[in-house]
Amino acid sequence: MEYYNHCPDDELQIYRGKDIRISDGILIKQPTLGEICDYGERRYWSMVYTLTSVGADLKFQLFDSGIDYTKISDFQLFYSLLCRGFTKAQTSILIDGPDFSALKLYQKEDTEAFVLRDTENGIEIDEYTYLSIADVLRNMHGLTRNSQLPANESTKRLLIEDAREEYLRNQNKEYHSQLKNMISAMINSAGFKYSHAEIWDMKINAFLNSVKRISKIKNAELLLQSGYSGFGISLKEIPEKQLDWLGELD
Repeated sequence: MEYYNHCPDDELQIYRGKDIRISDGILIKQPTLGEICDYGERRYWSMVYTLTSVGADLKFQLFDSGIDYTKISDFQLFYSLLCRGFTKAQTSILIDGPDFSALKLYQKEDTEAFVLRDTENGIEIDEYTYLSIADVLRNMHGLTRNSQLPANESTKRLLIEDAREEYLRNQNKEYHSQLKNMISAMINSAGFKYSHAEIWDMKINAFLNSVKRISKIKNAELLLQSGYSGFGISLKEIPEKQLDWLGELD
């Protein structure tokens, strides 16, 4: 199996569908749509979101546990809460590596830094390794880190209660597939080259990228058609990035 050693500039490798080597003993695997479907889409997204969560994603849960979400580091959150619920069988669709649920926490004598270790297999996860894992998973799934920070304590409390209310509103909502409508839309879109039978072999990053790219192309075409018609919008009023269908995706 081919893989690529992780570095900060590996967007093209992820888009290509390469597996990403994070460190000795840890390989991020990129699944296909078919593999995600067979695994269970809801279970899959829940794992992705959990493994990449930061304090701002768990405001009220941390508050209820007596933890200030603005002061816990991403790695602290990972080793103290997030990784414990995932066995090797559960993460195998994404990560060829240790059994997260069996990792032990150690503190290095020389630096006093905390690390997670699978001593049986000689695998170690320090802060840099975890941040690399989270970075690759976010890039693979088109996610961005939640960097929201409150301006003061009053705002912090409001954000915590807003997060609690949103969670309670959504708690009993029926789950609907995130991918089904996107897949349906894409295979029925002009310009998309995959049939219903073929699309399941697409890697997740290439598929999500295609959804955004075709949307960007169609939006640019509509704006240009309207602008050049003489009866629509003025192109001078449209941000250049909305007209550049080759540009970066939001």
